[in-house]
Amino acid sequence: MLVLAGCASTTPPVEQQTTGVVESADGSPIVYGTQGQGEPTIVFVHCWTCNHTFWNAQIEYFSERYKVVWLDLAGHGESGSRRQHYTMRAFGGDVAAVVDQVGVRKVILVGHSMGGPVAVEAAKQLGDRVIGIVGVDTFQTSFEYPASQEEVDAFVKPFADDFRNTSDKMLRSMFTAEADPVVVEAIVSKFSAADPEVGVSAMRELFNWNTRQAPVDLQHFSDILYNINAAPASKEQLPNPHIVMVPGVGHFIAQVKPDAFNQALAGIIDKLIEAGD
Repeated sequence: MLVLAGCASTTPPVEQQTTGVVESADGSPIVYGTQGQGEPTIVFVHCWTCNHTFWNAQIEYFSERYKVVWLDLAGHGESGSRRQHYTMRAFGGDVAAVVDQVGVRKVILVGHSMGGPVAVEAAKQLGDRVIGIVGVDTFQTSFEYPASQEEVDAFVKPFADDFRNTSDKMLRSMFTAEADPVVVEAIVSKFSAADPEVGVSAMRELFNWNTRQAPVDLQHFSDILYNINAAPASKEQLPNPHIVMVPGVGHFIAQVKPDAFNQALAGIIDKLIEAGD
C-alpha cells in the first residue's frame, strides 16, 4: 500500500464529504459528492448498472491527498433519469455537468468498465481541463466486443429476456476462483437494484460506441489515456507501457484488491501530474 506519511507536511486536511444534485443536459437529476481538497481533482465514474459506492475504498484513500468527486450516472444509484437511450455521450454529459458544477480546473477521470467510454465522452466535452483518463479493465482487454448489429442483438437478447439471471451469471464469471466469496456476494448483490431497461439500453449503446467511436477517440486521447487492467492468470503481457496489470484478480479490481489498485492508480496520477507540469 502506498505510504503517504512522508508528505504529511504538505498534505491538505481531509474535508467531510458533501453531496449535491445537478441537472444533466437532458434534465436528468444527477447526484454527486465531493470529499477532500487539492489538485488535480479525481473523478470516479462507475460501471454498467453499478453506482458510486463501488468506489468507497478509493474515495476514502485518495481524498486524503486530492479533491475527489463521485457521481451516479442517470438511471443508476441515487440519480434520476429523463432519457430513453442511455448513450455513452449522454452519460459523459452527466460527468461534465458535475465537473462544471463543482468548478474544478484540472481533472483526472477514472472509469471502470463502461465508465471508461463514459470518461472519454466526458473528456470530449470538458476539453483541456482533463489532464488524464484512466480506464479500469476496459479498452485493450481480452473481452471481445460484438461488432456487427447481429452480434450485438444476439448478445443483448438474453438480458432483455431475463435480465436478473443473465446478469447474475455474467457477473459471477468475472471473478477468479480465489476471490473472497463474501466480497463476491457483496458486489453481485448491489446489481440487483438495477433497472433492466436502463441496463439493456446502456449495454447496447456501449457496444455501439466500441464499434463506432473507440478507434478514433482512443487514438485522440492516447497521450493522456492510461489503463489498470486485470491479469487473472497472473501472466498476461502488457500491450503497451500505459497499461498497469494487477495480477490474480478479475474484472472488479478496485473492489477485490483495493490496496493494489490504489497503488497502481496513485502511480499513474503521479505520472499525469508530472507530464502536466
